[in-house]
This record gives sequence, structure tokens and C-alpha cells, in this order.
Amino acid sequence: MEARARLTDAIREAASDEGFDRCAAAPVAALDAAPRLREWLRQGLHGEMAWLERNVDRRCEPGVVVPGARSVLMLARDYRTHHAATEDPRLGRLSRYAWGDEYHEVLGAAIRRLYGRIQRLCPEAVGRYYVDTGPVMEKAWAELAGLGWIGKHTNLLGTRTGSWFFLAAIILNVDLDYGTPERDRCGTCRACMDVCPTQAIVAPYVLDARRCISYLTIEHRGPIPRSLREPIGNRIFGCDDCQDVCPWNRFARMTEDPMFAPRPDNEAPSLRELMRLDPEGFRRRFRHSPVRRAKYAGFLRNVAVALGNSGDPASAPVLAERLRDDEPLIRGHCAWALGRLGGQTARDSLTAARAAETDVWVREEIELALQSCAVDA
Repeated sequence: MEARARLTDAIREAASDEGFDRCAAAPVAALDAAPRLREWLRQGLHGEMAWLERNVDRRCEPGVVVPGARSVLMLARDYRTHHAATEDPRLGRLSRYAWGDEYHEVLGAAIRRLYGRIQRLCPEAVGRYYVDTGPVMEKAWAELAGLGWIGKHTNLLGTRTGSWFFLAAIILNVDLDYGTPERDRCGTCRACMDVCPTQAIVAPYVLDARRCISYLTIEHRGPIPRSLREPIGNRIFGCDDCQDVCPWNRFARMTEDPMFAPRPDNEAPSLRELMRLDPEGFRRRFRHSPVRRAKYAGFLRNVAVALGNSGDPASAPVLAERLRDDEPLIRGHCAWALGRLGGQTARDSLTAARAAETDVWVREEIELALQSCAVDA
């Protein structure tokens, strides 16, 4: 027992040295969250994230990933800064976690070094480590380890930490000292449920990813459902609304880490400027940024929706230019956006595009957009 405590303390010290703000361990055991995950998948609430289905057994049972697994070491790193999100509809709004450097790279380098130090501290230790990249139920293990509880918005949060932090995990074949789970303190609060623009939190602790703005603007690859485009507003990569209103985030810890400080181009980018990006410009601008996850066509799809919600008629010309884009996904959403903005430029551009368009879905978007313009007239 004494040796286990010494090893745990040494690991915590090493984790702090590597930049992690919190470190706690949970024993490998059956998770209460596992049946809920399977039911969530059965209902199809994960949308197009088929990789969740493929890895469900590995995700629920660490022993499948690391034979002889005894512990799941959970690590947290804060990322909230003092900066405020933009309220200007002509500017794009990105989720806070994407303002700075790519967290997979930052935490990935840190956890790789930490794992090496653990093996030096305990040569018999064998394991695998992940930063949101493998079959691990990070939030469930972090809850069991005592880093917080999973709130009604399905994010992990703590009374003294809020929810603005990243998680990383190491599955190990050695015993450690384990944390004590924190009780759920959401109570009767439903602020996160009420504020969600698309009503994606369909019940306490149940998220319908198919309605979630983060899913729609990052993971979803096809057209955004028309009924959900207006509620997206100017959110072009992710959404923080449920965390912004959470009362416990009054106590969220701030970070001074320059790697998570907003890049000048990410905090409140011009939507019109983003709409003019070509593929190389997108790759260059978002190099080492989480934004690349959305991919070029998906990101410009998001920007087009935001421009349509901007109420800014001066954005019509840049949208009209994109009606000639090679990618149907971009053309269709630009057509929708022009229909929302209305005006002579929009009508003329849509009429010209209709004559040349061959894609069935894009033609449908153009027709509906022209109807919107007719109502506007």
C-alpha cells in the first residue's frame, strides 16, 4: 500500500511537471455509463459518428485495450482564458477550445512524456495513452476518479474547476491510489438545457448529437438541416452556450498558457474574409488548429450559414462568388444564405446560378432561396 501511494504521488508530481492541472486515478471496473452509452448508440443519437459503434466494446472495457489493466489515470488541463466571445453577427464564433493551438498536439506531447516517466518510475508498468483519440470513455473515468461529475449537458464539471478543461487518459496495468467520486450537484438547474439554440439536450444527461451545433459544424459532413441553420447563428466551429450559462463555471480556473490564448485570426474572424479562403489558404490559416477537423468544404458550409444569419446585405457578393464553387456543399449553403439576405444582388446571382446548376440538391436550395427572395421583394 505504501509503495502504491509513493508511486501515485510521484505520478501526480510528474503530471504537474508536464503541465497538467489535475491528476487522479480510477480502478478498472464496470462503468455505470457503459449501458447508457450502448442505449444512446442504439437510439442513433450519435448521428454519423460510426466509429463510436465500432469501438464500443473497447470503449467500455479497458482490459480489451490493455490486457491486465488495473487503473485508468485521468488528467485535466484548463484552457479558459479571460477573453470574451464575439457578439457581432458579422464575425465568426469558434468554440473556446479552438481559439489556440491544437490541443491534441499540445496534450499529446505532454502525455507521451508523462507515460515515459511513469515507465521509469515503475518499469513493470505497461499501458496506452489517449487524448480524445481512442476508445476511452474519458468523462466517465474522470467522474469515477473524482475529477467532477457529468452534468446535464453531458460535459464533465467540478465545483472548484467548472468545465473548461481538456481530458487525457492513460490505461495502466498497475494499481494506484484512487480518487473519490464527487456527487452530482446539478440539482434542479436546467440552464444548459434551456439555452441550447437547437434544443439538443433532449433530456437531462442526454444529448442528441444530430441537433448539437458542435456536431453539425465539426463532425457532420453533409448539408446542415434547414430547420437548424438559423439557430446556429454565427457559430462556425462548435458551440459553448451550455458551458457559458453553467453556474459552476463562475469558479472555472483560468489559464495563462500561451498555447491556449486566442490566435488573432481565431477569436473573432471576419466571415467575409473566411468565405474567400481557398483550400491552401484554409490549410495555412488553420495549421496546428482544431478547426481543420471540419475540413475545407465543411468549414465554408458553416461560414455560409453564418453569413446568411448575419443580416448583412453587403455579404451577398462574396456568397454569390461561391455559387460557382466546385463543391456542391458550399454552393447549396451559399444559395440558402443569399435567400436569407435577399436583395437584388442575391436574386440576380441565384437566377444566373439556377441556369447553370446540375446538382439536384443545389438546384433545390436555389429554388427555395429564390422563393425567399420573392417574399423579401
